[in-house]
Amino acid sequence: MVNFNFISPTKIVFGKNTEKHVGEEIAEYSKKILLLYGSGNIKRMGLYDKVTDSLKKAHVEFVELSGVKPNPRLSLVNEGIKICRENEIDFILAVGGGSVIDTAKAIGVGVPYEGDVWDFYMGYKTPHKSLPVGVVLTIAAAGSEASKSSVITNENGWYKRGLNIDLIRPKFAIMNPELTYTVSPYQTAAGAADIMAHVMERYFTAIKNVDLTDRLCEGTLKAVISNVPIALEQPDNYNARAEIMWAGTIAHNDLLETGRIGDWASHQIEHELSAIYDIAHGAGLAIIFPAWMEYVYKTNINRFAQFALRVWDIEYCFDFPEKTAAAGINKLKNFFIDLGLPTTLKDAGIPDDRIEEMASKCKMTNGDTVGTFVKLTRNDVLNILKNAL
Repeated sequence: MVNFNFISPTKIVFGKNTEKHVGEEIAEYSKKILLLYGSGNIKRMGLYDKVTDSLKKAHVEFVELSGVKPNPRLSLVNEGIKICRENEIDFILAVGGGSVIDTAKAIGVGVPYEGDVWDFYMGYKTPHKSLPVGVVLTIAAAGSEASKSSVITNENGWYKRGLNIDLIRPKFAIMNPELTYTVSPYQTAAGAADIMAHVMERYFTAIKNVDLTDRLCEGTLKAVISNVPIALEQPDNYNARAEIMWAGTIAHNDLLETGRIGDWASHQIEHELSAIYDIAHGAGLAIIFPAWMEYVYKTNINRFAQFALRVWDIEYCFDFPEKTAAAGINKLKNFFIDLGLPTTLKDAGIPDDRIEEMASKCKMTNGDTVGTFVKLTRNDVLNILKNAL
């Protein structure tokens, strides 16, 4: 186990009807906010009225910005920065899923910065100030409601890049599992893949003697695996939705990375896939993660065999642990297939004519390589994309 600092300051307000208290939570910070959301779905489901009624009761003035898309765009971030400056707004409320929250975080660091907010996402500058952000969560997936991460797509070249800094963790997250009842089966499944990928990025580590967090990771994965099929069959099953929603938060608030070093190669590779083809991030991860596993598992067969045994209950073959490891990867892939997710580029209708471009664009986080479990060169990334065809 390695040394670590663990910071998780986000206040979690979890349970039924908690969205009605958003005004009370915001009143501690501001009286004039940006209300940020995606499409009109929050209006159709009645959430918009509940949120705005609560804001009015708390005497919180709000200016609206809607239109956040999946794989959120830099152009809307810049629009939000302009609105906040013009209206002297000092707090942002994100009502939605990861794309809305990531956009809110980007706007937050962009408002006090005199330069281009994209500087932060390219690593040219580090933000030191941000408007605070609050969340009303509607999709269990990205875990952005309590994470230090924000991922934005720049339409100029279609680059997808992330900012990771504790400064941008939300002040609070209101999490009512009932708000996920209307999430489509496909988005529920893609969200589950996203949650599982966040756990697996941390689980596949080269650090030894991390059994506690191994067990926490395995338990989180098993909770998702057992509850997602229930949620798909019974969309309004509160207990299943609650388990999935809380798993999404735990998967990405860094608790599961304490004492260990995560990999994150699969995320960096997938970012290029969803930036160019606008595929749901979780669906892209369902394609890339098994392809990454198949490419690297022989470098640490014991860890993959442990994954198969503890997560998928596959009998351990002591004579041939490689067989156990391969069975675990196959079990993961079949689980994604059962959820209705693609596990190859072909399944997603994505051609093979831009895989070299995706490999060349992939952000190398260690100089000339990406990932820590196995350090991958650009040629390795290209081979993984070829494996995913």
